[in-house]
Amino acid sequence: MTSDLLRLTVLGSATPYASVDNPCSGYLVSGGDTRVWVDAGSGTLARLQRHVRLDELDAIWISHLHADHSADLLTAYYAALYADIRLTAPIPLYGPPGIADRLAHFLTNTATRSPIESAFAVGELHDGHRARAGALTLTSRSVRHGMPAFALRVETEDRSLVYSGDTAPCPALTDLADGCDVLLCEAESDRAPAAEEQVHHTPEDAGDTARSAGAKRLIVTHVGPFLTPRQAVSRASTRFDGPIDYAAPGTTFPVE
Repeated sequence: MTSDLLRLTVLGSATPYASVDNPCSGYLVSGGDTRVWVDAGSGTLARLQRHVRLDELDAIWISHLHADHSADLLTAYYAALYADIRLTAPIPLYGPPGIADRLAHFLTNTATRSPIESAFAVGELHDGHRARAGALTLTSRSVRHGMPAFALRVETEDRSLVYSGDTAPCPALTDLADGCDVLLCEAESDRAPAAEEQVHHTPEDAGDTARSAGAKRLIVTHVGPFLTPRQAVSRASTRFDGPIDYAAPGTTFPVE
């Protein structure tokens, strides 16, 4: 593996809260000298620092504002402004509409709004949003999670990685993942009761989405507490014939 390859490092993949040995959802996506922190769930900032400092990041991308995907932005704010980090410029932060004010509401302790924009250069996502982070192109699509939520496609000149975020199966995710080298897809557990809106993939759904999109490889993540990783992989394999892995914390996957 050479340094210019697209790589996925799993910082954590637990839901809905961190376990003893697995933080919540968070990933480091790297390509060449570019590094993007994708989702910032509880416990992932500590794991991130095994690989990169905050002031070495090219961007942060957040799929949605549930705590198991975004809570460590709060501590990252303090680290960026009030500790040993010295930013030369705010870190580009891409997230759902309203993300800056949501962070500020939590962090503000006086009548003066906390200066979120001093730490983060906020760009609000929308369906079809595209951004460039160093060597990487980031394309976002709106997906189905009962709230503003997005999936992400990361591309170099010849490699592609798609991350589902949290979502029910939907055409936008399948379209985004079309022909991708790796699909990192949640595999929560079972479908919601019929009276409730489905907002997650089951393992079988993850396999279906990978097959429909023509993905070359599937990595299941966000496996719920009532399912083992082995069960999730086994169930996904009933719908997808390609290679399937589990997003075990600490694992780095080359995208090839």
